[in-house]
Amino acid sequence: MLRERVSEDIYVFTSEVYAQVTAGIVVYPEGAVLIDTLPFPFETAEIKDFVEQRLNTKVHYVIFTHYHADHTNGAYLFPAAHVIGHQLCRAKLDTTGRAGMARAKEQAPELAAAEIVLPTLLMEDGRLLLHLGKKTLELFAAPGHSADSLAVLLREDKILFAGDMMMPLPHFVDGDPDQLAQSLRGIPPMLLENVVQGHGELVLRGEIDDAVRSNLKYLDTVRKKVEALIKRGRPRAAVKDIDIESCGKSRIPLNGQVTTLHTANLLALYDRLTAARDA
Repeated sequence: MLRERVSEDIYVFTSEVYAQVTAGIVVYPEGAVLIDTLPFPFETAEIKDFVEQRLNTKVHYVIFTHYHADHTNGAYLFPAAHVIGHQLCRAKLDTTGRAGMARAKEQAPELAAAEIVLPTLLMEDGRLLLHLGKKTLELFAAPGHSADSLAVLLREDKILFAGDMMMPLPHFVDGDPDQLAQSLRGIPPMLLENVVQGHGELVLRGEIDDAVRSNLKYLDTVRKKVEALIKRGRPRAAVKDIDIESCGKSRIPLNGQVTTLHTANLLALYDRLTAARDA
């Protein structure tokens, strides 16, 4: 696990095991807020040890940016913490999440002790403010990657924990590409210092606008390419001929895993567009 100190009291942790998933710690006078967990319990346990042993405090709040297991699996390690999430996150964890956890335990012994934790402090659309000492955490709905996605803005620090709304490659298989584009367009006007992506490296102030434009261009390009393919009557499997570079993205980020995400996007988009055509 990699650890990066973003400011005096904000840390970002990145998984070295799975897809460069990120989690964050925000320290305030009475404790700490954990934004997402890492995929495997031993990684999140390292975060807990860092907070308790090095920072001499405890996690009092856990915020889920969305329900996917790679961002929520470690929450059970903080049984006394208040867990915050979108109301759809709670519903998804209680159904899809439980089924997924059962399957994962069969394949990964290290998840044997893991349990699904449901958020109990819930938000819908709009915004939720969390005032902790001199810090204001503004949670707001940011759908697109998934319907329950939210982001966390640290107002005073001008740092956005974007969850999977912001990744080196947009991913919308479990969401909606149009909603994702709308969520992304809201980032540049915030005039941020940093964006913490749900996967991958920190995006610095001078890089944010370009990173957002790149993701928006990708979303527009894949739509046009898949629409053209459907118009020519090509079969679903033909989307695999649309390589990631032709859509303006590199195959290098996330240790090459973006190519798998890209193919999944194309297949999901083909299904979405053909279903809309045939409706």
